[in-house]
Amino acid sequence: MKEKSIFELGKEGRRGYTLPMCDVIEQDISELVPRKFIRKKEANLPQLTELEIIRHFTKLSKNNFSVDSELYPLGSCTMKYNPKINEELAEFIDFRCVHPLVSEELSQGALHILYHMDELLSEIGGMAKTCMQPAAGAQGELTAMMMIKAYFKDKKENRLKVIVPDSAHGTNPASAALCGYEVVEVKSDNRGNIDVESLRDVVDEKVACLMLTNPNTLGLFEEHILEVSEIMHSKGGLLYYDGANMNAILSIVRPGDMGFDIMHYNLHKTFSTPHGGGGPGSGPISCKEHLKPYLPVPLIEKNKEHNYYFEYNCPKSIDRMHSFYGNFLVILKAYVYIRMLGPDGLRDVSENAVLNANYLLYKLKNHFDVSYDRNCMHEFVLSAQRFKKKGVRALDIAKRLLDYGIHPPTMYFPLIVEEALMIEPTETETKEMLDEFIDVMVKITQEIENTPEKVINAPCKTSLSRLDEVEAARHPDLRWSVG
Repeated sequence: MKEKSIFELGKEGRRGYTLPMCDVIEQDISELVPRKFIRKKEANLPQLTELEIIRHFTKLSKNNFSVDSELYPLGSCTMKYNPKINEELAEFIDFRCVHPLVSEELSQGALHILYHMDELLSEIGGMAKTCMQPAAGAQGELTAMMMIKAYFKDKKENRLKVIVPDSAHGTNPASAALCGYEVVEVKSDNRGNIDVESLRDVVDEKVACLMLTNPNTLGLFEEHILEVSEIMHSKGGLLYYDGANMNAILSIVRPGDMGFDIMHYNLHKTFSTPHGGGGPGSGPISCKEHLKPYLPVPLIEKNKEHNYYFEYNCPKSIDRMHSFYGNFLVILKAYVYIRMLGPDGLRDVSENAVLNANYLLYKLKNHFDVSYDRNCMHEFVLSAQRFKKKGVRALDIAKRLLDYGIHPPTMYFPLIVEEALMIEPTETETKEMLDEFIDVMVKITQEIENTPEKVINAPCKTSLSRLDEVEAARHPDLRWSVG
């Protein structure tokens, strides 16, 4: 049965809710709203019963894919389960209803959370100070680049270049370019590390920093990270840590101990706060002592009376990066997650994430191509290149997974792996769920050999089949109209 829109369901005279009597003084709306914006006639809204509305939106919700319902192995994005206690505490009215313009005296509880989150993240990263203001990982990257630029300007050093590996997240070169830097790409070696000799060849006194994540975007630990750090620092350059892959190293190794000077976190990845669909996110920025003066303002500090306050007196700061103090409730959920687990629990998170990924890799590597045949960290990259002779690409495999109720992994990234499928199971999936995923992936490879058209034409069990995804992204149809 074709699903009707909510407008088609409505019938004149049906009611699901009646608004209460107005309890404020009535006022001529034209005194508040310019006349050109005042509606001339009533909106043509659908009229439905409460039951019709509930059924309509419940049906729509079943078309949404969620980590709460099925496996979501989206590599590089870390779509991990969010414990419901995080949500419950973020719903406390004392936190949810704190207005950002409330005075410091009346918001000590919220400031306490922010101050201690600074301490926790600084310790986890091996850094000196953390600012929670950036609202996303990409904004955290941009903040870091702006701080690095301010740092070298203060030192009167004219550094023009930023180095990124060929496997980097696309936001890395974008953030560097936005700050006016020339982006220099360095190739990976045959083990999937950044090529040390190639790096050595391009590092000079004109290089501001190297942008790197470890483990890298191939899901591999950089085996020469201390040598890489020495190369950069020997020429006066800095190391920036892209925190997208921190889920693999919590309480095991810290970016600061690897030699990184500045980093961002993805609270909505590593510390289990929901994300997707553009937000909400949070990308706190942490740095070593020499970059601390350049952090965005305000910082959260504590005076001798143990009262918390906003510190604006930071003359070298790059100023604000976000209105007020970032996405507070996302920060709060991450705070709950960290406090609930503690250091040992965080280590368990990473060890289980790495174990799950290696289990999948071991079971699947004989059925797909693997560019770098070594132990992975929290994620790994397969290649569907061998199936091109059957007319099947990575996209087709991803679409076929939808028919089995599994969200596709990341496709075609990193760019240096042809027909890439990037898989990250996270730490929360059971062995039974992993085995089910393995069985489905193997079954799809058998379908490719025997009935490739079944994969090429997938999905066939979803409410919609294949869309023109470029058109859908660039020209979304967000309005219903008759006909």
